[in-house]
Amino acid sequence: MAAALVLVCSFTVAHAQGLRPEVGKPLQQASDLLKAGKAKEALAKVREAEAVGGKSANEQITVDRMKAAAAQRAGDVGTSIQALESLFDRVGGAEKGQVAEQIANSYAQQRSNAKANEWVAKAVQAGNNGGGIRQLQSYLQSAGGDYAAIARDAQAAVSGAEQAGRRPGEDDLLRLADAQQRLGNMGAYGNTLEKLLLNYPKKDYWNAYLGRLPRKAGFSGRYELDVMRLRLASGTLTKTEEYMEMAQLALQAGLPAEGRRIAEQGYKLGVLGTGAEAARHQRLRDLAVKQEESVKAGLAARATEAATEPEGDALVNIGYAFVSLGDVDQGIKLIEQGIAKGKLKRPDEARLRLGMAQLQSSSAKSKATATLRSVKGTDGTAEIARLWLVLGNS
Repeated sequence: MAAALVLVCSFTVAHAQGLRPEVGKPLQQASDLLKAGKAKEALAKVREAEAVGGKSANEQITVDRMKAAAAQRAGDVGTSIQALESLFDRVGGAEKGQVAEQIANSYAQQRSNAKANEWVAKAVQAGNNGGGIRQLQSYLQSAGGDYAAIARDAQAAVSGAEQAGRRPGEDDLLRLADAQQRLGNMGAYGNTLEKLLLNYPKKDYWNAYLGRLPRKAGFSGRYELDVMRLRLASGTLTKTEEYMEMAQLALQAGLPAEGRRIAEQGYKLGVLGTGAEAARHQRLRDLAVKQEESVKAGLAARATEAATEPEGDALVNIGYAFVSLGDVDQGIKLIEQGIAKGKLKRPDEARLRLGMAQLQSSSAKSKATATLRSVKGTDGTAEIARLWLVLGNS
């Protein structure tokens, strides 16, 4: 409400010329008293000006503005509303919509939501479609439990921005997500949450989206490690048990080098290597180091053997193992050979691994966007690919 009061006072100054002394003098005194924080005394001075007979239209408008400002600051919302409603009938243009918004806010302050809604409608009719009026409209709908209306209005704002090639407003997306969740429309809520993350990749949105991604219909449990990779990359992997679980999943996937790096990151952050489970943490780290040595020793031979197979799956898997060991370009080459062979059990997963590898390569990074955008799987691979694009562009 403070912004509305500043607006009222600025209008008073702008229209102060042409006032008779018997009107202008008490209004000037009221203005000075308001600046001194003496709202009740200011309102008394406004009433002196109000009592003058035969006021011109300009004098009445100036009195109404100052009366509204003084009354609001004095806590006399009813008097402020009376002055603003008088002012509304006397002004035109953009000011009419702004005054209507102030009246709507004042009624909302009194919890007179029906009257507030009435004045919101008048503000919109007068051309006021600003963020303030939309927020008030959303508040009133929420107060009345009309989440369907909130969802409808927010969806219209989001769709309008998308159709115009603009990024949807964060506030509109948040209002839409909240309304969808309250209505129990969890499928739509998930889609809106993804839009929030894609457009505003904040940690809170990463946490919310990644927390529900594994529960999404059709999501395959084989991509649990991928979700944790995204958590690690987005800075939302924070707990000891999460680092332990992720390292174990990497070992189970035949990627001990990745498991070792995860454990080392946990040690660096102080979430591993301390407490009652410190010895267990060390055993996992030692196991990762030992398995990494074994994988390194036999990986080249496995790649040679995989090149003779008619299907490309083994080459893709071995290629990503090379990537995890730090030999990214060799890994990309093998993954591409595996994809070229065809007959893949999971072609979208193969393209996902290729895109993830390309993001780590200085020479192939420019190709990663096209590769990841080509992932269309319905088992979670498409969502994971889009999220790596977000991280790659951050």
